[in-house]
Amino acid sequence: MLDLKFARDHNDQVRQMLQNRRSDLDATQILTLDERRRQVLAEVETLKAQRNRVNQEITDLKKAKADASALIGQMKAVSDRIKELDQEAAKTDQALREFMLLVPNVPHESVPVGLSEADNVEVRRWGSPPVFDFTPRDHWDIGEALGILDFPRAAKITGSRFTLLKGAASRMERALINYMLDLHTTRHGYTEVLPPFMTNADSLMGTGQLPKFGEDLFKLEGWNYYLVPTAEVPVTNIHRDEILAGDDLPIQYTAYTPCFRAEAGSHGKDVRGIIRQHQFDKVEMVQFTRPEVSFDQLEQLTRHAEAVLQGLGLHYRVMVLSTGDMGFSSAKTYDLEVWLPGQETFREISSCSCFTDFQARRANIRFRRGQGAKPEFVHTLNGSGLAVGRTMVAILENYQQADGTVVVPEALRPYMGGLERITPLR
Repeated sequence: MLDLKFARDHNDQVRQMLQNRRSDLDATQILTLDERRRQVLAEVETLKAQRNRVNQEITDLKKAKADASALIGQMKAVSDRIKELDQEAAKTDQALREFMLLVPNVPHESVPVGLSEADNVEVRRWGSPPVFDFTPRDHWDIGEALGILDFPRAAKITGSRFTLLKGAASRMERALINYMLDLHTTRHGYTEVLPPFMTNADSLMGTGQLPKFGEDLFKLEGWNYYLVPTAEVPVTNIHRDEILAGDDLPIQYTAYTPCFRAEAGSHGKDVRGIIRQHQFDKVEMVQFTRPEVSFDQLEQLTRHAEAVLQGLGLHYRVMVLSTGDMGFSSAKTYDLEVWLPGQETFREISSCSCFTDFQARRANIRFRRGQGAKPEFVHTLNGSGLAVGRTMVAILENYQQADGTVVVPEALRPYMGGLERITPLR
């Protein structure tokens, strides 16, 4: 959530930001609601001061055994008006808060202005695409031929956008999770956590999924619980309503969770394969930092995500997202896009974002620089390290062989019992 004072004092900047983000919100609504709130509060204070003064006059009249009925009647009308104004102030406060919850974060000055993903800017590339002496196939053809990806039975069990993994695919999913967690904890210094896979509405409000993106969430019937759309939600909310010690920052967590998304608005997109699923696994990185170093930490966090791809020998590129493509809560986002030879394109496999104090204001996460110092809002960051299913897709397509088998990347073999090649499941 934006600081109300900033949104009020820099309303033109907020208005331009909304335009750059393709939002149809009217920034002047902030000024309108805030001005009405101020007017109501000012009138309440004036009336309360008047009531206090006249109540003293009433007391003096009663002591003098004089008639105070006229003043008493006047004060009843004043008290009724104060009650009306208090109710109006509460409604205006609620309306202002609800509006502010829909306002996205202000992009960092280095973010390119653009309308869509077409305006994203490539920052760097790593590695080279594999060269084949045959026509490479898509991962779904590879997986079905090997008998390790079963889409029809998953659809029978549940429905569309689910996949049944079998044999080496199941083992690779588990191996990738362990490989990523080990890398982030032993090399990058993250503390591993295993959070609940369900969260309440307050947690989703804190990270920005609610109220704007409720249609993309799976809510449990009869409960105020939601299946997690990403580990970012429960992990960021570990410190909701807390004041952290400045000396403890940065705090770095990594977590594996299954993720559940309705994929609202994605009808017809990526209907084949395991690119866009209702259920998928992901390893996440979350950081809590001091404000002055948060964008430096974003560069570091992005490198941590890149290290996974480099360790697996996968060709990728880093893109900085434009204002028209970046997420609601983000001030700056890098997407890592891995090369998929079967599809002859780059596909997103990680998003790494700095949220400045946007999430911290919503979740009330603060820190103190020292004893007795005034609490300040932390800056939060998160990044996929990585999306596990998409990493498997990249391995199947990049390490496929002419005979239909798939070579297991060397870094992953210790996690797969020394398996070097995936052959058809018998």
